[in-house]
Amino acid sequence: MAQPANIGELLSMLDSPTLGVRDDVTAIFKENLNSDRGPMLVNTLVDYYLETNSQPALHILTTLQEPHDKHLLDKINEYVGKAATRLSILSLLGHVVRLQPSWKHKLSQAPLLPSLLKCLKMDTDVVVLTTGVLVLITMLPMIPQSGKQHLLDFFDIFGRLSSWCLKKPGHVTEIYLVHLHASVYALFHRLYGMYPCNFVSFLRSHYSMKENLETFEEVVKPMMEHVRIHPELVTGSKDHELDPRRWKKLETHDVVIECAKISLDPTEASYEDGYSVSHQLSTRFPHRPADVTASPYVDTQNSYGSATSTPCSSSRLTLLSTPGQLPQTLSSPSTRLLPEPTQVWCQAVCLSPLPSSEADHPGQI
Repeated sequence: MAQPANIGELLSMLDSPTLGVRDDVTAIFKENLNSDRGPMLVNTLVDYYLETNSQPALHILTTLQEPHDKHLLDKINEYVGKAATRLSILSLLGHVVRLQPSWKHKLSQAPLLPSLLKCLKMDTDVVVLTTGVLVLITMLPMIPQSGKQHLLDFFDIFGRLSSWCLKKPGHVTEIYLVHLHASVYALFHRLYGMYPCNFVSFLRSHYSMKENLETFEEVVKPMMEHVRIHPELVTGSKDHELDPRRWKKLETHDVVIECAKISLDPTEASYEDGYSVSHQLSTRFPHRPADVTASPYVDTQNSYGSATSTPCSSSRLTLLSTPGQLPQTLSSPSTRLLPEPTQVWCQAVCLSPLPSSEADHPGQI
């Protein structure tokens, strides 16, 4: 392995404008990772990525194999605990989980998951919360068994953030709340699709309280009007949908498809229901084409191989124009949210970079 004194030189060449040099250095890093099972090189690459947004470094980090998965998750967990690095590290996590690494099942037992949930329950930065929600939505079909341990946390996060869509806390730019609402809508679909009996029970309990009725009427009820009655509400039970045996026979893409089947939103529905997402997008959203070079997430094929998780351009982001309505299309090229490298892909919502004048001032509550 390269001696520590040479790591800096290798990093400086990792982003060489010469493709051959860049490929050679990337290969050296991968060889070193194969021969060295320690955390030092992974930690160095994470730090370098956060400082530079290096795409070659990102490629190496998103293709790590065991045992370096633990080193990566531990380092991400460390930085999630620090406010200064939280947004950038959540973006990195989004890149990692979007590619469904072979060790994705370990996410349910990693200390990172409780840290992410704590962040979503306590953080007051709207951009961090939106990014974190999108990461959680992407992770859930990979670790459906985590509901047995963390289900109440998932529901608490939904309840907390859905109220913000109505209350609109002060000193937060409207556009940030628009994107937060879009992510909460996607979280609603995911939770209802995966844990319908438990989620409906939570909705009944939480929104029967007087102080939450307005949020239900103005924010949650419109979401409910865009889903079918879930078959599990008739044939299943709260215990059954948390039984690990229920999930053992399902792959990640199966879970995503099952969630899509209960959606009445054509941009979420599956081909099984006669919807073509590309057709629906082209007819409903006649806007500028997506800039597929803006982020390494945004590709023309979704990560699950089904129409239920097709990535989209910033125009898929939605705007809550009036109380009681679901978001409507937000297609203005000026309404962009997250600066690189904080753009996080999600199968339900995709975010685009902020204009430079806003990028340095994320929304705070």
